[in-house]
Amino acid sequence: MEEKVKIRIDGKDFEMPIIIGTEGERAIDISRLRKETGLITLDPGFVNTGSCLSSITFMDGEKGILRYRGIPVEQLAEKSTFVETAFLLINGRLPTRTELTRFSVLLNDHSLVHEDMRHFFDNFPRGAHPMGILSSMVNALRAFYPEIPERSEEEEIDITVTRLLSKVRTMAAMSYRISRGHKVVYPRQEYTYAANFLNMMFDTPVRPYQVDENFVRALNVFWILHADHEQNCSTAAVRLVGSARVNLYAAISAGICALWGPLHGGANQSVIEMLNSILESGGNVKPFLAKASDRNDPFRLMGFGHRVYKTFDPRGKIMKKLCHDILNKLNQKDPLLDIALELEEAALKDPYCIDHNLYPNVDFYAGIVLRAIGIPLNMFTVLFAIGRLPGWISQWKESMEDPNWKLHRPRQIYMGEKAIDYIPINERK
Repeated sequence: MEEKVKIRIDGKDFEMPIIIGTEGERAIDISRLRKETGLITLDPGFVNTGSCLSSITFMDGEKGILRYRGIPVEQLAEKSTFVETAFLLINGRLPTRTELTRFSVLLNDHSLVHEDMRHFFDNFPRGAHPMGILSSMVNALRAFYPEIPERSEEEEIDITVTRLLSKVRTMAAMSYRISRGHKVVYPRQEYTYAANFLNMMFDTPVRPYQVDENFVRALNVFWILHADHEQNCSTAAVRLVGSARVNLYAAISAGICALWGPLHGGANQSVIEMLNSILESGGNVKPFLAKASDRNDPFRLMGFGHRVYKTFDPRGKIMKKLCHDILNKLNQKDPLLDIALELEEAALKDPYCIDHNLYPNVDFYAGIVLRAIGIPLNMFTVLFAIGRLPGWISQWKESMEDPNWKLHRPRQIYMGEKAIDYIPINERK
């Protein structure tokens, strides 16, 4: 028997069905609320609003759980690669060995970028942020790679998905090289997805890049941990823009723009900037904790807390271990890691942080891992975008295949002037 909830409005009862997810999540289906009652709901920030039914990612903020297609992210980070995880998210299952090999070959085959696109890169100002460049170039891909009429819709989507996954990595490295005035390095067939990216970033004629498997593994884990995260800001943007039935490139470009924000994808960069500020001020974390707990101070602890997780971010635990492992293997000391550890220890004992569930999240240690690999600060969010790409694609694909698809069109409560007459300009005071 279908479970329902009753809503009483002006003495009249209305019944709304309760939707129950496979993990026991419950939601009131209000899709007929306005039609039956004339009312809408108001939920700033969509904190209590579910926008879709999805079978891609499961999160439990209270228990600190994150799973892709049912598989715990901890297992994927330990045993999988980014390419395999991307296949899982997009296709809904893990690939066979033959499928994974074919997918990897296709990613290599589509990794080159149309030479005419170089002119776009060359004409961006040298100071342009790589995220702005990447968003523009992804949108431009549609002009260089239009639909192929003789192919089926499914074949067309498969090719577009492969192009995006492969070319975004190449374009990201190109934007970095061109911003530095360096010659572009092309992908090489013998390298894996992550190794190719590192080589395209750092190889030079005077110092050939030696691919370090520790770095390759660290980059794979970083990308896996960022591959999807349910209906976050950028994913919601991809679904919203995609609901207008725009092409995949345009929807992904919107996601990149949303990810650019310092409260979303830019947070890992903000963590490093915050840790640098602490280091430059003498390395004492206590004044910064005091500023964070002062309601009148706009300062925020970057890398702490999460909109959904009310306990430890499971990705943060993995990233912390990865951070220690890679620094130990490199035999490196990073003063920012020492400050990060001290700040974490102090925050876990701080009453304000405890009361507000301010635990370290994935961004807190991610920046230090990227620093160890050699990724420059302004490329941190770009690395996040490459990692999130499979999630965006899978969410877009799921929404396109939804039989109950609707154009996203939120409502509002108008609080402005009532109807007033137009005043001619010479009569205005």
